[in-house]
Amino acid sequence: MQAVPIDLEPFRLGDAQDRARVAHQLDLAARESGFFAVTGHGVDPALIERMLDVTTGFFDLPVEQKMRYYVDDRTANRGYAPLGSEALAYSLGEADLPPDLFEAFNVGREFADDEVDDYVAPVRATFFATNVWPDAPEGFRETWLEYWAAAEQVAMTIMRVAGLALGVGEEYFVPFVDRSISVIRANNYRREAGAPEPVPDQMRMGAHTDYGSVTVLLADEVPGLQIRDDDGRWFDVVPPHGGFMVNIGDLLAEWTNDQWRSTMHRVVPPPADVHGAAHRRSIAWFQQPNWNATISCLASCTDESNPPRYQPVTSGDHLFAKLMGPRLLRPSEASPAVTG
Repeated sequence: MQAVPIDLEPFRLGDAQDRARVAHQLDLAARESGFFAVTGHGVDPALIERMLDVTTGFFDLPVEQKMRYYVDDRTANRGYAPLGSEALAYSLGEADLPPDLFEAFNVGREFADDEVDDYVAPVRATFFATNVWPDAPEGFRETWLEYWAAAEQVAMTIMRVAGLALGVGEEYFVPFVDRSISVIRANNYRREAGAPEPVPDQMRMGAHTDYGSVTVLLADEVPGLQIRDDDGRWFDVVPPHGGFMVNIGDLLAEWTNDQWRSTMHRVVPPPADVHGAAHRRSIAWFQQPNWNATISCLASCTDESNPPRYQPVTSGDHLFAKLMGPRLLRPSEASPAVTG
């Protein structure tokens, strides 16, 4: 099982034949592994480096300073998450698991007060909570917002490719994701001097599937990320140089009646014979469709012999049901997200 390489440049800049070829490649990758290594995305390499630099600068701050950006309201997917405060496997309904060995920082879509309308207002406190911005390092907020826009464009391109691949047209998914409740999460994996060895079954990030439509992942080219096949075997995947790792999330799998795979993945600790910090950075842009978007099986993905496997669900309800388990260290269960 592997992350199939896909060059997006022919889709972005080519003719109809080029676009169809990229759509075919995406369709094969989504059916076989659900993971693909994307190049030709059009994001400025200098922006990628600045994003990694300011993010590393934040995580290098003393923990007492980083905790100033911890958000007590766990329904707000924002701010700093300290080492050991979450366990992603709880999102699958697992229980009694050790906490994961990462720290993180989250930022969501921003709306100014005068931009709050009937779409934003009901979920202002949850899906559109106010971001908390560190005052160091310099340029953190500006760089993250610039990277947000660039990563969103990559995800939108992929959803246009997906529409072509699934026979519903390049623009089909756009109204479902044009005001998405997406989030950037930066994860920092670093073994501090004198830290104890992981306890049995403890991961840097526990096994999970992603919740939304697609994830655009920027990460160091170091081992750790693994994906699982149907036989329970784990395979290493490493992001491409200058590119992104992209994977299918739960809701896109449901849209396609599981013809496309939302694949289980995890981040494992470094082997015992690897010394030092074994530092790994990752920045995930999670595309989560608009909170009120109803996800139901595409007509092109069902017939009499293959009826829909899932009941229609709104993106917001699905996300909230998944999100709280890892935050509260308990198996995920449905909770209301809409307040008005």
